[in-house]
Amino acid sequence: MDEFNFSDNAGAHRFELTQGNQLAAVAEYKLDGGVITFTHTEVKPQFQATKGLGSKIAAQALQDVRGRGLKVVPMCEFIARYIVKHAEYGDLLTDEGRLRVEAAAKTSPSPAP
Repeated sequence: MDEFNFSDNAGAHRFELTQGNQLAAVAEYKLDGGVITFTHTEVKPQFQATKGLGSKIAAQALQDVRGRGLKVVPMCEFIARYIVKHAEYGDLLTDEGRLRVEAAAKTSPSPAP
């Protein structure tokens, strides 16, 4: 299986994972100054059997954001829940972002014992 390539398609306002010339997953965003608001994350239907693509694009997008010195508002429930599970990204959150992650933590299923 080919590798997945990560990129920021700034013109389309989304991070992308591609395999060859096929779009596998996206994390859409709005950029306003030093704040990036994640609005939607999606793994394309033909790639949904590939485990972990949502988490892969979330992690790479958040690493990219960290490298740019941006702050995060996760309007997208998937990104908010990803940050709940990966607290190392908590420092990227704005105050509004922190509230969104706290709300997602309350609605996330409890981890297995």
